[in-house]
Amino acid sequence: MTTKPKTEFEQTLADTVSLSGVGVHSGASVTLTMSPAAERSGIRFFRSDLGSPEPISAHARQVTELQLGTTLCNAAGQSVATVEHFLAACYGVGVDNLNVTLDGPEVPIMDGSSKLFVDAITEAGLVTQSTHKRRIRIVSEVRVQDDDKWARLTPSDDPWLTLDADIDFVSRAIGRQKTAVTLAPGAFVSEIGFARTFGFAHEVEALQKMGLARGGSLENAIVIEEDRILNAEGLRVKDEFVRHKILDAVGDLMLAGAPIAGRYEAHLPGHALNNKLVLKLLDSPGAWCWEQGPETGSA
Repeated sequence: MTTKPKTEFEQTLADTVSLSGVGVHSGASVTLTMSPAAERSGIRFFRSDLGSPEPISAHARQVTELQLGTTLCNAAGQSVATVEHFLAACYGVGVDNLNVTLDGPEVPIMDGSSKLFVDAITEAGLVTQSTHKRRIRIVSEVRVQDDDKWARLTPSDDPWLTLDADIDFVSRAIGRQKTAVTLAPGAFVSEIGFARTFGFAHEVEALQKMGLARGGSLENAIVIEEDRILNAEGLRVKDEFVRHKILDAVGDLMLAGAPIAGRYEAHLPGHALNNKLVLKLLDSPGAWCWEQGPETGSA
């Protein structure tokens, strides 16, 4: 029997909360402030350092860059980078509407996972709004492929999003990993929200020459050298790598504009593949429908 969602109404923060850190690619210090937002406004970013900030909507059609992270840009040319871990936290704990102000170009990487964003949201608290939450219900398969990588969305009887992914790396520190998570209440925090981003030591120099990874460190990423993990504390769970790939997918799928009721499956997923999947979904109106409470009628 299908369980109905615990929360049928949209949610925003009960209070304003801030946290500070460094951008993993820019290396710049940045403060991120979350504040309550009106119903149906979604997640919107504002760059306070630009003088006259215009909203940057968290939507797949606003994505302009997908190299080692997801960057959003508005019509005024204002952008915000590395949004995926933050958006995953919002999706995972059920935040629908939020104003997010940054005084720099990139969301801070924090510990490389969504944990500290979840902690800040929990500290601020959530408030239930009067508009019914709406979901994107998958009614037929949507699939994309890039060489041997593929991802798809398929129907499910659940009101939740289930994510099932596998990865395969030559390094024995990672190897082949596969896991699945259903985002019922509490599952994001307990099963994937803590999983950190990862990278290889030999890639750091090349990335820095490209202007990337300037803020990366053992404090905000799992670093692998050949078959060895360099972080003294090791892994939080043995399959932390694939769990982080699922965390990334949650953040990327948040850019569809609403929570998804269906099943996501992927082989060797990444930001570019996920964005391609979301765009194909949005361009395939027969593959999904709005599902929401009766008081708001049709979208």
